[in-house]
Amino acid sequence: MQCTMDGDLRFIRLRSPIGLTNVHSQRKNSGRNEKKIMTTPTKTQLRSQDWFGKMDTMGFVYRSWMKNQGLPHDLFDGRPVIGICNTWSELTPCNAHFRELAEYVKKGVYEAGGFPLEFPVMSLGETNLRPTAMMFRNLASMDVEESIRGNPVDGVVLLCGCDKTTPALMMGAASCNVPALVVSGGPMLNGCYRGQWIGSGTGVWQMSEAMRAGKIGMAEFIEAESCMNRSRGHCMTMGTASTMASMVESLGMGLPHNAAIPAVDARRQVLAHLAGRRIVEMVREDLTIEKILTREAFENAIRANAAIGGSTNAVNHLIALAGRIGVDLKLADFELGSDVPCLLNLQPSGEFLMEDFYYAGGLPVILRELGEAGLLHKDALTVNGKTIWENVENAECYNRKVIYSFKQPFKPRAGIAILHGNLAPNGAVIKPAAATPALLKHRGRAVVFETVEELHERVNDESLEIDETCVMILKGAGPKGYPGFAEVGNMPLPTKVLRKGITDMVRISDGRMSGTAYGTVVLHVAPEAAVGGPLAFVRTGDMIELDVLKRRLHLEVSDEELARRKGAWKAPDPPARGWYRLFHDHVLQADQGMDLDFLVGRSGAAVPRDNH
Repeated sequence: MQCTMDGDLRFIRLRSPIGLTNVHSQRKNSGRNEKKIMTTPTKTQLRSQDWFGKMDTMGFVYRSWMKNQGLPHDLFDGRPVIGICNTWSELTPCNAHFRELAEYVKKGVYEAGGFPLEFPVMSLGETNLRPTAMMFRNLASMDVEESIRGNPVDGVVLLCGCDKTTPALMMGAASCNVPALVVSGGPMLNGCYRGQWIGSGTGVWQMSEAMRAGKIGMAEFIEAESCMNRSRGHCMTMGTASTMASMVESLGMGLPHNAAIPAVDARRQVLAHLAGRRIVEMVREDLTIEKILTREAFENAIRANAAIGGSTNAVNHLIALAGRIGVDLKLADFELGSDVPCLLNLQPSGEFLMEDFYYAGGLPVILRELGEAGLLHKDALTVNGKTIWENVENAECYNRKVIYSFKQPFKPRAGIAILHGNLAPNGAVIKPAAATPALLKHRGRAVVFETVEELHERVNDESLEIDETCVMILKGAGPKGYPGFAEVGNMPLPTKVLRKGITDMVRISDGRMSGTAYGTVVLHVAPEAAVGGPLAFVRTGDMIELDVLKRRLHLEVSDEELARRKGAWKAPDPPARGWYRLFHDHVLQADQGMDLDFLVGRSGAAVPRDNH
């Protein structure tokens, strides 16, 4: 039976509800190897039957208590049990509509002959959670991993939205290696303030600087709050949420158009509905995550991130995700995207917003452009059972002001650049597409802030000896130092610099910045200051050289002087207890993805012992 949708969402084949398994074979075609998916009947017992299929005391226990929800007995007859992993929370505004979205997933699961069971996991709200949502990404991933492993589910639909929820859910599912499919919650509608489109996050930084420079007043600043975020959904700029939704689609972990359909568009609900149908088929085909998240899939995502002008945060999340599934992805691999042009005119690097991106054709157009330029692994498998090229080869662009062609790009060579030097022996990152071109090669005097508190205390001090030629340095923002690797790297410029009309300076830190932010900001300096990285020893007055073209970040201080400074340095005290202490003792550095050392790798989904 063939199931299709009107418009561009043509991506589901609903087969008859007979147990199917997936067998990958190779065939020669036009001189190259291509994956072919064949379906054959299987007699393999589903994982959930280790619970619900028992005809003994434990089977009684597993089924009986479930029946207090009004579930009929035939739901336990061996059909695929689909977990719906939900990050709904009113404290996570980007995900506050997920209860409704989950209902559409359930419809699809039932239609395909499955049994849906929704369960909550820790939600991570970027705008509310202190000290930073990144502090809890790994904790949430553990919640997801153990919720999947310990419960009778055969496959999962992951409902993701706000920034860290997407990598956390994928990391947890990857560690179990079950069939999994991601449904993103979708971006908000374009913000609109006094007749002008404004982007979430990006507009905050722009208007904040304008107010500090005296260009607008507090009343105007407050008025913009409800104008910016006027519908359900996540940030509609190419911030981390939209970037990671795009990574889901380019990795093959979501259905086509997952990245850009607005949250309030009925087609987002249709996508969730079809995802519910498809995950049942994935279970029958045994289409597990390891068959999707291959080395080729990650390389596709790296190039796609460059082409959309995506967030620097994708670097950290993709490395951590690859580590969970066993793909050896390094910081240096992101140079694969360094020469890829930016094709998307979207804030913060451009003009438009995610709603416009969807109407222009969405991520399939970007992927088609990459494919035609020879920069896409076309045979990479996706969750709908097709290759990524089969999904995008007929994608059409409807607005070249939003999505540019590869031959005439929006910005040349816009991918994330990886810097090295004596200031960042293990690397640092910068996003040239969001930087001021004239500052990509710069030499200036360091003005050092030891903590974020010192930054906020001194940055507006008229007596601070700083001008636009200086290099702002922030320490203590890394994984252990903040703790949690906070988005404070896009430091506010000094007021006296803003009054000159200057809007950018070179800024360097061991922290991150919001994907909605912009500027000539060097981030993720590794090792971080809190573990004795060279950043810890920078002093105000030192000269620093940045040369992005040469990938160089150099502190003009001799090795002997750095060694002397290190000898006088004392590491900060660790947290006393709880998650903070566990995190501090086991978190990896930024260049390694900031996962916990004992979480790298996977354990599968088997739990052989009963609970009574």
